[in-house]
Amino acid sequence: MLQEKLEIVKQRYSEVADLIIQPDIIADQKRYVSLNREYKELSALMEKRSEYLTVLSNKSEAQELVSVEKDPEMLVMAKEELEESSQKLTSLEEEIRFMLIPKDPEDAKNVMMELRAGTGGDEASIFAGDLYRMYTKYCETKGWKVSVVDMSEGTSGGFKEIILEVSGENVYGTLKFESGVHRVQRVPQTETQGRVHTSAATVMVLPEAEEFDVELDMSEIRIERTTSTGPGGQSVNTTYSAIKLHHEPTGMIVSCQDQKSSHKNLEKALKVLRSRLYDMELAKKQAADSEKRKSMVSSGDRSAKIRTYNYPQGRVTDHRIGLTLYDLQNIINGDIQKLIDEMQLYQNTEKLKFSDELI
Repeated sequence: MLQEKLEIVKQRYSEVADLIIQPDIIADQKRYVSLNREYKELSALMEKRSEYLTVLSNKSEAQELVSVEKDPEMLVMAKEELEESSQKLTSLEEEIRFMLIPKDPEDAKNVMMELRAGTGGDEASIFAGDLYRMYTKYCETKGWKVSVVDMSEGTSGGFKEIILEVSGENVYGTLKFESGVHRVQRVPQTETQGRVHTSAATVMVLPEAEEFDVELDMSEIRIERTTSTGPGGQSVNTTYSAIKLHHEPTGMIVSCQDQKSSHKNLEKALKVLRSRLYDMELAKKQAADSEKRKSMVSSGDRSAKIRTYNYPQGRVTDHRIGLTLYDLQNIINGDIQKLIDEMQLYQNTEKLKFSDELI
């Protein structure tokens, strides 16, 4: 069964390898990018297929030796080879089954990440700042580039809102399950009685839309140019470089004042707007998909409480999969890989259960 599926993969690999060198495909940027991505994924599967066939052949040879060998020493070696090959085969089959799960085409995209203080006043802004540091430290370990698009600072530290652009390899596929409400339980710096308070911040992870994903009608966008506010040096409050976009059909407002150049701020603001519009369409698709797969974890529900960071107990709990880790200090300092791995494993296991066909 698995060999048949791998044979289909091989055929598709040859087909894609031929397509990506065709001039008409190269001219079609959207298709070319998509096929190149597929080619890369199929290449990894082809390597695994080669390894699988080698181990399969080794197992077959060992089985044959065990059935005919008379020499006691050779028989022991053949049995060892058979056992080793059988164990390797089980492990490889599991690996390949997960690799054959259809990839979300959005996973390879860069992201726009929006962090907003929720309930809890100043403490919520401080917590949004903690999450910002947690994510930027994590991104550093992945070698991803993080740039601030816009921010609004809290009165006692942290941020009321901060928007980041994160670029690198497989960013959306890694961060998409961070979307939702993050809750913190701790004694705030402003609390004199030493009582534990609960505050919250919302995280939104949007796949960054390419120009060919969303075509913006500039006649539907009102551009407002203002002076920058907040810290930033001599150009603040002197040049009209800050940009605010009003998208008339949806009522969306996007601001960007991070760059000194009005043109660059406009470029970044359009990226955010494009990504938000793209995410709206994606959320509709995810809602339709989740109707089919009730137990799948959605990455689109912004109002769902997904995680609690409890300082007195030093624990972090992910409510979607019932995972609790007593490692809060390392996690808040950017070591969130374990949480991400567990979410991805859960999601892939669910996909395997519900997938009628793995390819």
